Amino acid sequence: MFDDADPFLIRVREVALAFPDATEVVAHGRPTFRCGKMFGNYGGGEKGGIRHDRSVLFLADPAERAALVEDPRFFVPAYFGPAGWLGILLDDATDWIEVAELLDASYRQIAPKRSIAKLDARESM
Repeated sequence: MFDDADPFLIRVREVALAFPDATEVVAHGRPTFRCGKMFGNYGGGEKGGIRHDRSVLFLADPAERAALVEDPRFFVPAYFGPAGWLGILLDDATDWIEVAELLDASYRQIAPKRSIAKLDARESM
């Protein structure tokens, strides 16, 4: 379901694995990014079988979720959507700073306090 040489996956890995204590685990045929719990998933699909292999699933900040859903770059992923997750489509025009911010918000919702403290300490330097 994915190719390790995919340049979009390589870029997602760079962003996701830069978070303290982040790991990558292949689950259900797709790379997932975790810090204990999952905060990112490469690739996903919508209910009805519409696949988005070049996308990132993330746990949306509840305060931003409604606005993000209105943007055509975002979709509600099958299975994950009811738990607050969204997906963003990736292409040559992707704003990687935005992707990093979305993954940061997702990471902060699931990571242990000690991992978030490491991230905050690194950001304050």
